[in-house]
Amino acid sequence: MFQLRHAFRSRTVRGAGAGIVLLAIWQVLMGQVFEEHRLLFPPPSEVLAEAIGLIETGELFKHIAASMERVALGFGLGFAVAVPLGILIGRFRLISDILDPILEVIRPIPPLAWIPISILWFGIGTSQNVFIIFIAAFFTILVNTIAGVRGTDIHLVWSALNLGCPNRHILWKVILPGVLPFILTGARVGLGASWMCLVAAELVAAPSGLGFMIMDARQLLLTERVLVGMLTIGLLGFLMDKGIRYVEAKKAAWFYKERIT
Repeated sequence: MFQLRHAFRSRTVRGAGAGIVLLAIWQVLMGQVFEEHRLLFPPPSEVLAEAIGLIETGELFKHIAASMERVALGFGLGFAVAVPLGILIGRFRLISDILDPILEVIRPIPPLAWIPISILWFGIGTSQNVFIIFIAAFFTILVNTIAGVRGTDIHLVWSALNLGCPNRHILWKVILPGVLPFILTGARVGLGASWMCLVAAELVAAPSGLGFMIMDARQLLLTERVLVGMLTIGLLGFLMDKGIRYVEAKKAAWFYKERIT
């Protein structure tokens, strides 16, 4: 336990040190060496001042709340639909034969390609953004869930049946525990894709949110505000990814331990 804590602290210190060095170099270059270009790429001091101003007025939190709501709705819907559907497709050949051709035609279409038609369907606002995020999260989680189900060791299923486990309990006792790491990996990747597509959707069709704030600041040539929005998106994505990794460590540690050993 002590070694794990020491390693975590060492990684944290190294990461923080690298970040401080990078900020210092950025400040010196854009604040002194390339001062004539600071309008296009302002130094960290100006970005920090802009962030403080947005926090004091509450504008930043308003846009964060709008974006978080859309991500939660779109990603939640994608997760809720993709997991059971992926289990059904991976478990039953008939369902796979019916749905696979349809899904494989739709899956390669980039989520951003859905923006024009989604605006026609839902208009400009939350519903349209949620739909784009749903598309981004759904297929990533679906593919990983199917792979997890089909990768379940058939000997585990046979062993459970031989030990008297009812067939109706195989899903909950054998398949779901085995597929959980795949689901969580798909959730991590899908969450990152959700954030990327959220910003793109808000840039085009939203009256609020971090993407809208970035686009609005670009039109006003407020580069420091653009950077505040970008860094906020990065920080929120980082924290949410850490949350999923924490769940992985708690619920699927056995899977990764087996892979390491």
